[in-house]
Amino acid sequence: MRGARIHRLSSVVILSWALGAGGRTAFAQPAAANPAALTAELQRIITEEVAANPGLPGELLHVHAPAHGLDVSLAAGVFDRKSGRPLDPHHAFRVASVTKTFTAASILRLMEEGRLGLDDPVSRHLPADYVALLRADGYAVEEITIRHLLMHTSGIHDYATDQRYFAAVFGDPVRRWTRMEQVRAAMEWGQPRFAPGAGYHYSDTGYVLLGEIIERLTGQPMGQAFRTLIGYERLGLDETWLESLEPAPAGVELSHPYFQDQDAFGIDASVDLYGGGGLASSVEDLARFYRALLRGEVFERPSTLQAMLTIPPTNQQSPGGPYGMGIQRRMIGGHECWGHTGFWGTAAHHCPGPDVTIVRHYNQAETDGSFIFRALYDRVVQALGISR
Repeated sequence: MRGARIHRLSSVVILSWALGAGGRTAFAQPAAANPAALTAELQRIITEEVAANPGLPGELLHVHAPAHGLDVSLAAGVFDRKSGRPLDPHHAFRVASVTKTFTAASILRLMEEGRLGLDDPVSRHLPADYVALLRADGYAVEEITIRHLLMHTSGIHDYATDQRYFAAVFGDPVRRWTRMEQVRAAMEWGQPRFAPGAGYHYSDTGYVLLGEIIERLTGQPMGQAFRTLIGYERLGLDETWLESLEPAPAGVELSHPYFQDQDAFGIDASVDLYGGGGLASSVEDLARFYRALLRGEVFERPSTLQAMLTIPPTNQQSPGGPYGMGIQRRMIGGHECWGHTGFWGTAAHHCPGPDVTIVRHYNQAETDGSFIFRALYDRVVQALGISR
């Protein structure tokens, strides 16, 4: 299916250009739109960006803009620094916290199926050992709800951004972490940040607890539960999997992520695996997922998507944009867009107004990659002519 998909993307660009030149249009697009020219411009943009940033090994970009006849994946730079292999548009990568949108969508699907309520206390759905661990560290497990975990308003300390976790990971990069070890670390390293619902504190700990709840309620490993609840097959997500918990799809290679000057490919996937992160995917699969999600094709009821996109007052000023349930709002080119970013250089957003989806990945993790993120998105929307 991968080969057919690549061929299909190339055909979309070439065919729409040819038909446009012949006086007919294959897409509902502005008369001035020229998919081949736009594709060349987007390729030039990411090639220039990689060249202008010597510390950036490579970059992937997918743009889906039906009004412009575009549904294309592009690449620039290398798969890894050692071999110097060119990066391919269908190389996969670790999406890190972009996984949170999948986790949240799965929880909301369980809500639609009547297997949990968003205002249920976590003590109702977590195993007794997790409940006891949280309670022993002073957390009000009867007051913390599923909604709080989804919105990062539980007050639970985040193990993943604690410097002691970074030290532990890089001190022993092949260590296989368990979900319980990560929750226990959060309890040892931090205290409750605030009363449930009283503030915002981004917490991978809360999302690994949601991963535990998904497995407990479905009786399935998290990867299979994602596939079933979200509908991978129906949405055409055939390049997405939970790294080390599921086999990689046939023929799909995982590109090398870097942290500063270190090749992080050998770091065990378990450091970010159990709900807060863990998925590996491609730019096209992520575009398919976010388009389907924001177009109402994942949930059974429109009210579920509305609940996901509702921003509480505590989350209006959250870093990266106002935060709902596993998804953030960001203005791109003057348009309201929704998506998520991930530590290893992934950003995926869909802009409902202009019906444009943009997914990018650069395989260089830094503490702040916003200068690259903003520059690329600004240049993409300018190339499309949709900046306000």
